[in-house]
Amino acid sequence: MDEAEWQARVDLAASHRLAVHFGYNEGIDNHFTLLVPGYTDRFFLAPFGLHWSEIRASDFLVVDFAGNKLVGAGPVEETAFHIHAPLHAARPDVRCVMHTHMPYATALSMLEEPELLMASQNAIGFAGLVALCDYAGFALDSGEGRRMAAALGNKAVLLLRNHGVVTTGSTVAEAFNTLYFFERAAMTQILAQSSGLKVRLVGEPVLSRTVAQYTSSAEVEGLDRIDLHFAALKRMLDRQGSDYAR
Repeated sequence: MDEAEWQARVDLAASHRLAVHFGYNEGIDNHFTLLVPGYTDRFFLAPFGLHWSEIRASDFLVVDFAGNKLVGAGPVEETAFHIHAPLHAARPDVRCVMHTHMPYATALSMLEEPELLMASQNAIGFAGLVALCDYAGFALDSGEGRRMAAALGNKAVLLLRNHGVVTTGSTVAEAFNTLYFFERAAMTQILAQSSGLKVRLVGEPVLSRTVAQYTSSAEVEGLDRIDLHFAALKRMLDRQGSDYAR
């Protein structure tokens, strides 16, 4: 195993542990996948049955788009395969796909109008990046994954009505950063709406200016904010004595 593959495994394992830390996981369900470095037709997937708090870099299976288990031991959960393989196939630029039933994003998905309102700075970061997909039951065949991929289109986030959320990224750091801030945006919106008072939206021209600022301020002294965030989160795991990198 080369260094690129090992580091990819470490980052993916860290993302599972971080999901537990922030309360994004649900039992042994939900799934994160990452294309194997150097390939566009196979991905890492945790064996079904492991709790995310115990997943290590060495645990991941390698599964191809036909469902063949190329590396590793343990079961491939069918909904994980039928969601993630079509998403990766449809969007080769998306190397990491994360699906969770995290509380506030799922609560948002249950609303009749599950729109992320442009009412907070975090929400504005998702302007034009969120797609919606109606609920159709368990993903027990690849048709469901293809339907999700079609709904996602070229967006970064797929809000699954009555179900949960899918976030995407070119790296684990990017997909997890999106997951983290989408949940924060959903949380503050749900809290504001629970007051029963009218939510104040950010109007123009401030809205457009803030959207542009997200791009222009993506780096701090040449360092990527997303990479800095994920590195800090991994250091937090390291201080806790986590064995994710084994």
